[in-house]
Amino acid sequence: MSAAREELAEAGAVLAAEAARFASFGWMRGTSGNLSVVVSRDPLRLAVTASGRDKGELSASDVVLVDAFGMAVDGGKPSAEAALHARVAALTGAGAVVHVHTVASVAMGRRRPGGIVFRDLEMLKGIGRPAHGVAVTLPVIANSQDMTELGDRLEAARNPDVPAVVVAGHGLYAWGATPLQARHHTEIVEWLLELELTER
Repeated sequence: MSAAREELAEAGAVLAAEAARFASFGWMRGTSGNLSVVVSRDPLRLAVTASGRDKGELSASDVVLVDAFGMAVDGGKPSAEAALHARVAALTGAGAVVHVHTVASVAMGRRRPGGIVFRDLEMLKGIGRPAHGVAVTLPVIANSQDMTELGDRLEAARNPDVPAVVVAGHGLYAWGATPLQARHHTEIVEWLLELELTER
């Protein structure tokens, strides 16, 4: 196996494990959601979960290598949102991106189309923000099937202090320097959304 193939397989194993975790929470029902990890910066290349696969049953081979535009480099069919993953990685410097379809993110995106504000919560420390004294706004953007348009909306609305965005009627995108950090950010932001949904 070539070094590039081995690296892709290793990335696939990591993404399969992460997907199984999120699927076990009910956050990636059916074949919904997608994950990616950056395998090269120059040129930008990402391993992205393959389209149409049950995220609770992925194997290390269920990933596709894509370029900075989300196009498959070596065959295979990546997630339809691969281009947005690549855009997030390029824009934020993230090493991994998570997209889950949670009830709380969809519901709160509908209720707060202008953004969701959190304050005075210890869990904010999990995304690197102070627990008290600062209002933290999670951006919400309108959905689109055009990934360039959706990427433009994300770039315009992005809050550099929050490693996540809600796509209204769709779900949550979160990112981090590593797959583990992206997981933690996803879980923290989802907790905040669930709390807000429950309280309101």
